[in-house]
Amino acid sequence: MIDVANLSKSYAGFRAVQNISFHVNRGEIVGFLGPNGAGKSTTMKILAGYLPPTDGKVSVAGHNVVTESLEVRKRIGYMPENVPLYTDMRVDEFLRFRARLKQVPKGRIRERMETVKKQCGLKDMERKIIGTLSKGYRQRVGLADAMIHEPDLLILDEPTIGLDPHQIRQVRELIRDMGKRHTILLSTHILSEVEMTCNRVLIINHGKIEASDTPANLVKLVRGGGVVQIEVRAAAADVVAKVGKLDEVDRAEVIEEGEWPRIKVYGKPGVDTRDAVYALIKREGWNLRELTRVKATLEEAFVEITQD
Repeated sequence: MIDVANLSKSYAGFRAVQNISFHVNRGEIVGFLGPNGAGKSTTMKILAGYLPPTDGKVSVAGHNVVTESLEVRKRIGYMPENVPLYTDMRVDEFLRFRARLKQVPKGRIRERMETVKKQCGLKDMERKIIGTLSKGYRQRVGLADAMIHEPDLLILDEPTIGLDPHQIRQVRELIRDMGKRHTILLSTHILSEVEMTCNRVLIINHGKIEASDTPANLVKLVRGGGVVQIEVRAAAADVVAKVGKLDEVDRAEVIEEGEWPRIKVYGKPGVDTRDAVYALIKREGWNLRELTRVKATLEEAFVEITQD
């Protein structure tokens, strides 16, 4: 669906995107992640035909974004970070206007409006003026707009920004449902959403692709041995010093002080530290209240991959 080869983009001598290559298969939901200023939005704007590349080749559904821009735009639904809506229009008026702009056949406009309103939970809002809607419902209108012409590819830039937890959950379920019918490229800073929604993750940093894999595999690559958390009755400094000397351990740190300090133990890549840590606790005669393996998260993997 998306093929990017040696893509670069420069602004007045600054290289925002540096010779990146990746592909997205039809039917995938791909998370596109990176710190602020890493090149995410620039890349997404190039894919949507909004910006021209400086170098490289980009195609969507087999069409070049530069030489076949109109063909590409017919196949893309793009929702930018700040959704551009006409706030003085009613929801129905706006969707009808956008459908006509996107050349939806006149006989199908009403059908498409009803379909996207149902998919986005907007049926009760169809007569409301957009300017009176909450942030969550405005995001839904933006999603409905992106879907009105039945695109093959949806490009969503921070679709849950500014939403409360209930609204984020609703938009997440909506994206999952859309993934059954569309290829989706999703950019967000809420990494728990990516873990629950995306089949694959692309991480960009300083304009370069740093990683491309499933969320689960990225976590395994970064933290092969995982993390163990212990709670023992002993001096925290003594526990950290002795645990940190174990061959299997990379480092240990205090999470919580007190009579029963809580210690986080980071294992070396590919090593499970639980046996060694438990054996040490028995040798030292410390009272043990907890020994748990902590599941690593995509957020931790992201930080380790993108830190300077």
